[in-house]
Amino acid sequence: MPSLRRGDEVPAAEWHAAFTEAFCDYLIGPFVLSLAQWPGFLARQGVDLALSRAAVVRGELAAFALVAPRPATRRWRLATMGARPSARGSGVAAALLDDFIGRATGTGLATVELEVFAANERAWRLYRGRGFDVVHPLMGYERPPAAQAPGPAVEAVPLQAAWSWLAEAEARIADLPLQVTAPVLRVAAAAAPGSHPLQAWRHGSAQMVFAEQPSGAAVVVHSLIDDGPAQADAQALAEALAARYPGRTLRVPALQRPDLGGQALECAGFVPQPMHQWLMRRTLE
Repeated sequence: MPSLRRGDEVPAAEWHAAFTEAFCDYLIGPFVLSLAQWPGFLARQGVDLALSRAAVVRGELAAFALVAPRPATRRWRLATMGARPSARGSGVAAALLDDFIGRATGTGLATVELEVFAANERAWRLYRGRGFDVVHPLMGYERPPAAQAPGPAVEAVPLQAAWSWLAEAEARIADLPLQVTAPVLRVAAAAAPGSHPLQAWRHGSAQMVFAEQPSGAAVVVHSLIDDGPAQADAQALAEALAARYPGRTLRVPALQRPDLGGQALECAGFVPQPMHQWLMRRTLE
């Protein structure tokens, strides 16, 4: 059996080396991250290294489970779990997952959660075998460049007001992915104060947070939430974005719930992408 170490007891260089090797053949392509970028990656994922665990086998960090606490919802998120190729199939991932569930249960949490790409069958089977159930699909969307067209009027809001709105939404709406909520987006905004900062728009019951990519080739929607039954306000935001950026590709990462804005994106000309995720949750006893 592996020895499990607290994440804050492991040097950053060891973390980075294990992470790089574990994701060298990732489903959606190698995850390239420099050692200097490692702290920023952890912050954007909401990771708490004291809650995370590294599995050490024969002196080497063989696998890991990075944990992001979500105090507002009384749950932990399994932010990332990976294993070096040499450790796959050894049972170390199952040991890390059992430890994650056991520690969360002992802390008195209500649930734990994670996201997994639907095409990652090995991981999906492991999670299902440990009692995780699919609660929502998380879709990615893309709208190709289009000609200039008029769009509806929407309200630009300060980021602090956007964070407050998102905190209220997180308290009201179950199972929002952590990456579309205020704790993560606030970190992203602080990390990118340059020429392409995050912006927030609001219209009726919907709010969108987005940013131009530094290359100028695309605009990325980081958060779109509308719990109105028709999602008409989210559609207005999507159409306004297309009008603001004619000739640009508009992208939404695979973190969008169809029932909270995804359907509106399709109505606004966005195309669902084939690589999507499942949001999975396990209720703790």
